[in-house]
Amino acid sequence: MLYNSTQNAAEVVSSAQAISQGISKDGGLFVPQQSPVYNEDTFKSLLKSDYKGRAKKIFADFLTDFTAEEISDCVEKAYTKEKFGSENPAPIKTCKLDGAELNILELWHGPTCAFKDMALQILPHLLTKSLKKTYDGKTAVILVATSGDTGKAALEGFKDVDNTKIIVFYPVDGVSPMQKHQMNTQEGNNVKVCAIKGNFDDAQTGVKKIFTTSDVVEKLADNNMLFSSANSINWGRLLPQIVYYISAYCDMVNAGKISFGDKINVVVPTGNFGNILAAYYANQMGLPIKKFICASNSNNVLTDFIKTGVYDKNRHFYTTISPSMDILVSSNLERLLYKLSGDSDTATKEWMTQLKTEGRYEVSESVKSVINEKLYGGFCDDEQTKLTIKKLFDEDNYLCDTHTAVAVNVYEQYVKETGDNTPSVIASTASPYKFSRAVLQAVNPDAELPQTEFDTVDKLFEISGAEVPAPLAGLKNKTARFSDVTEVDNMKNYVLGALEIK
Repeated sequence: MLYNSTQNAAEVVSSAQAISQGISKDGGLFVPQQSPVYNEDTFKSLLKSDYKGRAKKIFADFLTDFTAEEISDCVEKAYTKEKFGSENPAPIKTCKLDGAELNILELWHGPTCAFKDMALQILPHLLTKSLKKTYDGKTAVILVATSGDTGKAALEGFKDVDNTKIIVFYPVDGVSPMQKHQMNTQEGNNVKVCAIKGNFDDAQTGVKKIFTTSDVVEKLADNNMLFSSANSINWGRLLPQIVYYISAYCDMVNAGKISFGDKINVVVPTGNFGNILAAYYANQMGLPIKKFICASNSNNVLTDFIKTGVYDKNRHFYTTISPSMDILVSSNLERLLYKLSGDSDTATKEWMTQLKTEGRYEVSESVKSVINEKLYGGFCDDEQTKLTIKKLFDEDNYLCDTHTAVAVNVYEQYVKETGDNTPSVIASTASPYKFSRAVLQAVNPDAELPQTEFDTVDKLFEISGAEVPAPLAGLKNKTARFSDVTEVDNMKNYVLGALEIK
């Protein structure tokens, strides 16, 4: 299994190289040259397995330059009961809304209470093994741009990992108080956290620019270092997400919710497009998915793109109560466009160049038709998000976060518009306590809001009775270690300073 760049198909690397490097030299993203295709017998064997067993099989088929022992070691260390509270780190919770059954795939039972843990608990193990295969002796400098959840999950995954340093940038006013406190109290001798005066797109663009700035790359090389990424631009982040869609399907079959071979719909609250793209790759492998339902908040650039084929980031940027989706440049869409254009690096590079220079592009009619066939795009604003949280809580005592509520709302829109009652899996991406203020306002609009974040958590628990995850409760008395803030234009200098490179 080899990988090539979406913008230069001639750049071909192994999986270890793709994971170590993170992003191609030309700025493109690494994609597998072909996906393994599972037949009926393969899926039936996965039905009999547990989450770890399914993960080992899928990783082995994509990471062919890893030994079975190496893959097993990574999986066994990542998906422990101690970290996720269960032998199944991605359980399905069934609840009712308007009499209809919802299958909520809870992806937030890991150490940072967000779906990013599903990938970022295993990525450090994959990366350290990849580095030994490709850059033995070098220190990997992990640069991360975050809209809230990736940052903490990456910091937790990479803290004190040998031969790694990690620097996380987040928008100073673009994350929840709990997300900010999670990052700024992070332990570890190899970690650094800095806010930027801008939004997530500014942080993401800044990180990508540093990755491809030759003088910075050369300075790192002179100091026996190289850049890598923990964002979903790294294939090692995306691959673990494929696993939980296939595992969820197996769990639904085993629970009698569907019959083997039945199609399902997948509903994903989406900002950077990585989470829903993982479901697309699972479908390419043979997972029977009828529709990919892409749910956005008021930053509805993806909704418009799915409907029109025009991607246009030249629009108002909204700061919402679902901040992890406050994104106007969805990086992983590039991988989908590469696939839908017939693996055309020329077309993909042209679209990505137009996005950089003009802020917009329009895909071909053939690509548009496939998008219209496979995807549905919808969005809702903050008020609709809060109403959905309250409705779900009032009807079935199920407490969800602001991002999951966006997915539920858009799913309701889809069913109303199409009448399609195909059994669906809704990705739940974070604990409601990571966004306790907004969730409290939703379930009890008349409640007096406490002044501090942890008093808000206590109040939400008092009203809902929903268990507060131990990792969040444990933050209450932790003191912040980091308070740095920098201009976007100074991110390069900040990185060099943090690495003590002149």
